[in-house]
Amino acid sequence: MAINLGEPSYDDAEFEAIRQVFASNWVAGQGPTSRRFEESFAQFCGANGSIALNNCTAGLHLALLALGIGEGDEVIVADYTYPATGHSVLYAGAKPIFCDVRPDTWTIDVSVAEGLITPRTRAIIAVDVAGQPADYEELHALVEGRDLALIQDAACSSGATYGGRRTGSPWFADVSLFSFHGRKGITCGEGGAATARDPEVLAQMRKLSCFGVESALARQGSTSLPIPVFDDLGYNYKLSDIACAIMEAQLAKIDALLAHRRHIAARYEELFSTCDLVRTPRVGPNREHAYQTYTLTLDHSVNRDEVAMQLRARGIGCNIGTFASHVQPIYGKTQSCPVSADQWTRHLAIPMHANLTDADAQEVARNVIELVTTTRK
Repeated sequence: MAINLGEPSYDDAEFEAIRQVFASNWVAGQGPTSRRFEESFAQFCGANGSIALNNCTAGLHLALLALGIGEGDEVIVADYTYPATGHSVLYAGAKPIFCDVRPDTWTIDVSVAEGLITPRTRAIIAVDVAGQPADYEELHALVEGRDLALIQDAACSSGATYGGRRTGSPWFADVSLFSFHGRKGITCGEGGAATARDPEVLAQMRKLSCFGVESALARQGSTSLPIPVFDDLGYNYKLSDIACAIMEAQLAKIDALLAHRRHIAARYEELFSTCDLVRTPRVGPNREHAYQTYTLTLDHSVNRDEVAMQLRARGIGCNIGTFASHVQPIYGKTQSCPVSADQWTRHLAIPMHANLTDADAQEVARNVIELVTTTRK
């Protein structure tokens, strides 16, 4: 029987939520169900509001636009991330400047970021890699007194905490962006959300997410015929009410889903503790990891790619950790981020989701340990 890399955790609650949306006849985005989910998600994060979006990348794009970042500007981007982070900077017309990451937590190295600041730098995008919050106290100190925005790419970290605060709280950043992709801790297949420190920034993001006009629901109470006026170049970045219904059900069970992921992570930690060829994830101080992904660092002597192919042949899902963005051709390969480049070649993501059993974890660990011991470069 296959052990999948990731799986959604659905039950009758999600199906009932979808049925209710169908019964309401409002299935498009920014409808009543979207409003309810946005309120619930904001409350969960400790934020003053949120927007449901079609994906996290759209949120990053909107955040940059709402913060006034565009042509001629530079944005420092944590290098070890899916290229959507860097792509969003290009979408806004700005230039991504990739910053190397820490070798232990794989999040942005704040000391390196400081050396990358130029007169053109307008923002820093920190990435909560695999579900672990970056060093936000150090990032706050870095941007203080400078005209720099701080953006939290929380694509993987719904429900993670730093100092007891949940990601998406206004404490973290000017804007925080989340993903609800199929491998995330809570998911509707595709989707995302945004929170922001400044309500005006969030309002501008909401406007730009709906072609630059108010949503149809917002216009319903008008006493005259509400004809929109298009005064901004907006986008169609809304999340449907069908997807938001699924997210309402997912959000209601997020604490249980996170608890199970953390249990599996603790089991993996124990199972791999005797294997010197494998290093398990390190969690920074004062943090709770969301474990969207469980990533192993393999010894330099191990052939990561061959291990991955053999695991897949045995029915065990796996993948790379994520990408060293700076080496991707789209960005011109003009920078050096040696820590990120090293992690990109050595990291192995193994099954992590809330449906895994202890027996599954034991089977995964047994196979990984066997293969790293015998599969050398």
